[in-house]
Amino acid sequence: AWGLYDASTLKEPYRIEGKKTMGLEIAEQFSWNLPDVILYPTGGGVGLIGIYKALNELKELGWIKGDLPRLVAVQAENCAPIVKAWNERKQESEFWPDSSTIAFGINVPKAIGDFLVLEAVYNTNGCAIAVDEDKIVEEQKKVAQLEGSFICPEGAATFLAAHRLREEGWIKENETVVALNTGLGVKYPNTVDIEVPVLERNGSLTKK
Repeated sequence: AWGLYDASTLKEPYRIEGKKTMGLEIAEQFSWNLPDVILYPTGGGVGLIGIYKALNELKELGWIKGDLPRLVAVQAENCAPIVKAWNERKQESEFWPDSSTIAFGINVPKAIGDFLVLEAVYNTNGCAIAVDEDKIVEEQKKVAQLEGSFICPEGAATFLAAHRLREEGWIKENETVVALNTGLGVKYPNTVDIEVPVLERNGSLTKK
């Protein structure tokens, strides 16, 4: 009625094609020898769907061979409809009431493409995992200290998931793992708990 175009997740045909570049670049940067596991922070799930589509197309073209990486859908414990569906071996998720997580990008109580996410996870012998909400910011800080990268909470969730899956033995010692970060921490200033110096008018930040 308003002549507007709906560009929201999975409401148009081009976003998946764009998200496919993640799968293509992973394959290329690993010299067409794929990693064993790929973890992706999953809200609407289009990124995971795009990676799965890209890898299947590369395999059909003959550019890659063997099994696809085990795909892992990572969610937060306060909003984990895909995880619940995977645990129950369902093909679709149920609406998650009162969802709330500091990782805003994965705060999706019911993904329109949930069946496609679950298909990708099932067909690659992957899994879906929910991480502790109160550990996300802690992991974000740890990555900043160790790697010098201020990643977003969604990215921190994938690192948390990788730690847990390694501890549980689902990820083996010598396996190659890719944990994707989908944004910048500067978009989430509320995750940083530090005292920032303020420069007053005619003042100085130089300590005497």
